[in-house]
Amino acid sequence: MANLWKPEIFQGRSKKRDYFEGWYFKSIDKEEKTAYSIIPGISLPRDPEKSHAFIMLLDAKNHKMYYFNYKKSDFWADKSQFEIKIHKNIFSLKNIHLDIDDGENKIKADLNFSNIIPWPVKLLSPGVMGWYAFVPKMECYHGVLSFNHCIRGYVDINDNKISFNGGKGYIEKDWGTSMPSSWIWMQTNHFENDGISLFGSIAKIPWLKSYFTGYIFGLLYNGKIHRFTKYNGTKICKLIVNDDIIEIKLENKEEILEINAKRAEGVDLPAPSFGEMTSKVNESLNSKIHVKFYIKKEKDIIFSGTGRNAGLEFVGNINELLNGFMK
Repeated sequence: MANLWKPEIFQGRSKKRDYFEGWYFKSIDKEEKTAYSIIPGISLPRDPEKSHAFIMLLDAKNHKMYYFNYKKSDFWADKSQFEIKIHKNIFSLKNIHLDIDDGENKIKADLNFSNIIPWPVKLLSPGVMGWYAFVPKMECYHGVLSFNHCIRGYVDINDNKISFNGGKGYIEKDWGTSMPSSWIWMQTNHFENDGISLFGSIAKIPWLKSYFTGYIFGLLYNGKIHRFTKYNGTKICKLIVNDDIIEIKLENKEEILEINAKRAEGVDLPAPSFGEMTSKVNESLNSKIHVKFYIKKEKDIIFSGTGRNAGLEFVGNINELLNGFMK
């Protein structure tokens, strides 16, 4: 139970099957010429023969994905803090160390993180999911571990070494049985002004033999995370999705957030279904997201800007998400 207030650490110590857990590290170099997402995790399907640990690496600019499969026994997690090891590879909130050689690809990396900005954890709201984190047997749980942080270090893929000194990063995670059947996800921390970051997610949530649409958005602006979530009374006033554009308008008691995201070409990544990595999600790290943020009582817009190097995903059926608002 105490792990609820530490969403970053491994949550699945007692799980044997129909379970997954994965951490998502997004890293952009200073010149914004290289964008990697590195995803370590563990997959525990119903068939124990298919259980394994994994490391995924998405090279977004070159539209290439690497998937490295490891034995379940190669996975180790600290019990009290976020540190996991998969064979020779180490992951924490402070750093990533990669030492991969599968005979076809050789990847080495040392990335060090500083100035981590997590979603706040409070007694009755242990992270980004708010009080929903206390609900047992949900299909999927989520954590935002760093809205924005500084990077030093390098990644070397097949003798192509890229410096990440001065780069920016983002960290989140998911755990549970399966990813939702329908969802929208977006993230960017590359705006015209430094120190601004946007994260957002809308998803179909199974509930008591039916479902509802859940949503969590956070805008880091002037050192404060402005929250637009279902559990704090935020309403979605507009949701439009087509092949090119995702438009969203969110409104809470005091603030309004308008989002216009332009979708770019992505890469298909494996995703979990009942713990097994058999689903697919198309992810781009080359999208753009325009944001307007303002206070209801004030006429002037507080912030307006376009985020670059944006992560963007849309999976499933938009009608499921729209219908879920009425449940």
